[in-house]
Amino acid sequence: MNFSEKLLTLRKAKGMTQEQLAEKLDVSRQSISKWESGQAVPELEKIVALSAIFDVTTDYLLKSSEIDDLSVKTEMLEKQQQQMLFREQRQHRIWACILSSIAVYLVFFALCFVEHDFFLFHETGIAGKPVIFAEFFIATAAVIAIWVRDLGKGQ
Repeated sequence: MNFSEKLLTLRKAKGMTQEQLAEKLDVSRQSISKWESGQAVPELEKIVALSAIFDVTTDYLLKSSEIDDLSVKTEMLEKQQQQMLFREQRQHRIWACILSSIAVYLVFFALCFVEHDFFLFHETGIAGKPVIFAEFFIATAAVIAIWVRDLGKGQ
């Protein structure tokens, strides 16, 4: 892998655009484009700055080595794998929250039917709407607590 390929690979591995890299180096986006396409080579001070930005040695940038290339590619793959794992875990937590929320509301509705049929209507003769609203708000508070607790874990 030559300098231009390494630069392109490193920039993409960091998730940077040409504009962002150009801004860090105080050069134009076109300069970055020329360096990545092999049409030009940066000055020595820019190569040193690039090595600092990407946390690699200047030797790595300038010399060709299969071991260095493999380590950069491995690092890129590991980062992609971590991002995928994070997204998968978050999706799992969201589904767990949804199912927990459904369970809380099902318990709320079951409680409303039991109270209405057995306690409130038969003993007092009232429908118990204030109690049902209070229970609904309690169920909603429980659902919010579940979501905050479970989704706050991964952040």
